[in-house]
Amino acid sequence: MTTTMTMTDKKTLPVWSTGGGFQASKTRVTDDRGSGSSGDLPQDADYNMPSLSDELETLILARLPRSEHWKLCFLNKRLQALVKSGEIIKIRREIGFKEPTVFMLASGETSWWVFDEYFESCRMLPFIPSDYNFTYGDKESFCAGSHLFVSGREFDGAAIWRYEVATNQWFKGPSMINPRCLFASATSGNYAFVAGGQDTTTYSEVLDSAERYNSQSKYWESLPGMNRKRKSCSGCFMDKKFYVIGGQDEQQNVLTCGEFFDEETNAWNLIPDMLKDIPVSVSRSPPLVAVANNQLYALDASSNELKTYHKRSNSWKKLGTVPVIASAQGGWGVAFRSLGNELLVIGATATSGRGLTIYTCCPDPSVEELQWRRIECGNTKLSPFIYNCAVRGA
Repeated sequence: MTTTMTMTDKKTLPVWSTGGGFQASKTRVTDDRGSGSSGDLPQDADYNMPSLSDELETLILARLPRSEHWKLCFLNKRLQALVKSGEIIKIRREIGFKEPTVFMLASGETSWWVFDEYFESCRMLPFIPSDYNFTYGDKESFCAGSHLFVSGREFDGAAIWRYEVATNQWFKGPSMINPRCLFASATSGNYAFVAGGQDTTTYSEVLDSAERYNSQSKYWESLPGMNRKRKSCSGCFMDKKFYVIGGQDEQQNVLTCGEFFDEETNAWNLIPDMLKDIPVSVSRSPPLVAVANNQLYALDASSNELKTYHKRSNSWKKLGTVPVIASAQGGWGVAFRSLGNELLVIGATATSGRGLTIYTCCPDPSVEELQWRRIECGNTKLSPFIYNCAVRGA
């Protein structure tokens, strides 16, 4: 299998070799008119390009879009091993090469879809080998490193399934130390944080406990308990801290406070009235929040307005409305996420009917209204009601 690469000053570059590395090849140097170049170089001079080392070759190929990694398996056994072992993903993280991936489960679907950063390519993930109860029941999702976690309930109790990008396979567990649902979650590199929620053993207890998952060791560890017990809350990671916002307490009272876990002090700090400028109610979805460029944004499900949070004044500023309709069902069915340095919102518009629409924007807290860009998602026909959505950042 060979591929020819072209440049402006050479007719051909070395051909790709299935034996590993670039091979030396003969190249004729020409001028812009296509004839042999003048000067000291003979018209038909031959030049040898030295082979690239395996290390340099890997660094180059690690920058390919993840959707193209499967093709590397057909080049040689070394690259096949890099892809299947997940080593190429580790290399991408080490060199700081980020390419967000969006995982999504829409209404009417039993399999998850995965999209690249610009939604130019998409594919279905393998079917989760769980039971009927898990497949058609409520689920929650979050990412850590190269893992996608889907948490739900099987006939025998709470269950977590883990999708590993490197192997394109689902694995069961590891389970949380305190199995829960309706919890807050956030991702930071190789780590995932979860807090609060409802105990899935008896479904009678609202939790204040928190945990952190390490995708490299595949191990959960306990964190100190929060200041408040809360379920149906939302989480995000900002200022190198894990924030848990809103929710409901043991008596079903709506909470407007938030709090954050500081890893340096190993303690939680309460933020009273954090949601005082955003209408909340038991009937609405957990707060729709996302962080871009270390700035917190919220989608107000009562008015479809986007708001940005000012930490010093503990207040929110309006940034205009979003293109999708979040108010139709109280925020349920709308995906609002961070996509690298952009904001991502997925749902239905007033004119889209039953069609799914995707919008992104580069947020700027100093402007009065943000400009949203619609993303065309090829021929994929999915419901605009999104059950679950998670973004892997690297």
